[in-house]
Order: sequence, then C-alpha cells, then structure tokens
Amino acid sequence: MSFQDKSYEVFRLFNDRWALVTAGTLDDYNTMTIGWGCMGSLWGPPHKTKPVLTVFVSPARYTHEFLEKNEYFTVSFFPEEYRGDLGVLGSRSGRDGDKVAQTRLTPVAASHGVDFEQAELTFVCKKIYDHQFELEKVPQDVADWIYTRVPPHTMYIGEIVDVVER
Repeated sequence: MSFQDKSYEVFRLFNDRWALVTAGTLDDYNTMTIGWGCMGSLWGPPHKTKPVLTVFVSPARYTHEFLEKNEYFTVSFFPEEYRGDLGVLGSRSGRDGDKVAQTRLTPVAASHGVDFEQAELTFVCKKIYDHQFELEKVPQDVADWIYTRVPPHTMYIGEIVDVVER
C-alpha cells in the first residue's frame, strides 16, 4: 500500500501533536518544533498530482538556514511521551550548541536527510517551492499577533518522496 492510499489526520497531527522539521545531513543538520503545516496535492494532471507537505519557518530560526541550503527536509511526529523533548527543541537554538543532546531523541539517517529513532511517522520531502510571506498581505490580526516580534515566515512546500512509519 502506498502512503498516498493512507489517511493521515493532518489537522490533529500539526495542531495537537506538533512535529520536528529537520534539514541537512546526519553530520550537519538542525531541527525545530513546528505546530503549523499543511498536506495535500499540487502541480500535476488529475490522479498524478504531487503529494506535498508545507511547513512555515521564521527566517530568524537557525533551521531556516538549513532549509535554504538543502534540497530535502523531513517532518517527524512523535508519541506524546516526547512532548517535553519537542518543547526543548522548539525553545532553544542550534546556534548555541547541540540541543538534540539535551533530549531523549536519537537522530538517524533518512533516505534523504535526518529522521529520529523515536518518531512514529516521518515524511521525507523534496523542496519544490519556497516563498517568504509579504507582511502587507498577511491579515492584520496575524501581523499584530506574530510579526511584531519576528520577520514573516517562509513557506516551504516539499513533495513527499518517502514516508517512514514505526
């Protein structure tokens, strides 16, 4: 059965469970916690569209640099028992040291990029488009809530090329 034939609870995955977005190689990567994401299909004729996953990362985040310079990224979801570890990875910067070492997570090589041994579900994505949000096009309430502290996020759309389920 192909991953395209499976049903994933997208809204629950991102909103309730969070995830890690990771870019780079096992020797040089960074990861961060995300709670925003989209999944769907894009760019192709009927029944042959690309399965895609979209993430949103602030240019202020260290992971943004890795997403910019790498062709692939992964998005990993974990059992609830690792929520504290995701909290660490979402609140500390990889610029300051090995933040993964401060968690119970074990990085492992994915088909293209980095996965984590403890992840239940990981999407491996090939970056096919990116775009930085334009502040003047963001709803005013969102701009007032988020973009007074950080620059507008960059949207990364990745074609899902592999799925790892444990």
